[in-house]
Amino acid sequence: MENFIEIIAEILEEETVALSDELESFEAWDSLTVLSIIALCDSEYNAPLSAEEIENSGTILGLKKLIESKM
Repeated sequence: MENFIEIIAEILEEETVALSDELESFEAWDSLTVLSIIALCDSEYNAPLSAEEIENSGTILGLKKLIESKM
């Protein structure tokens, strides 16, 4: 999880992101972004997530905690 912030920033097409940022506040937030996060979690963290779980996580910190709980 050491590169988590950088990877999420890249997926969200941002220079930097903060753990407190709301996922839905990003311009790049759409169904393809959610699919990219699902693929990332499956391949990098072996943490299968659903689109609903990701959307309900709310913030980047919430997403990080969700992934950690599935690892």
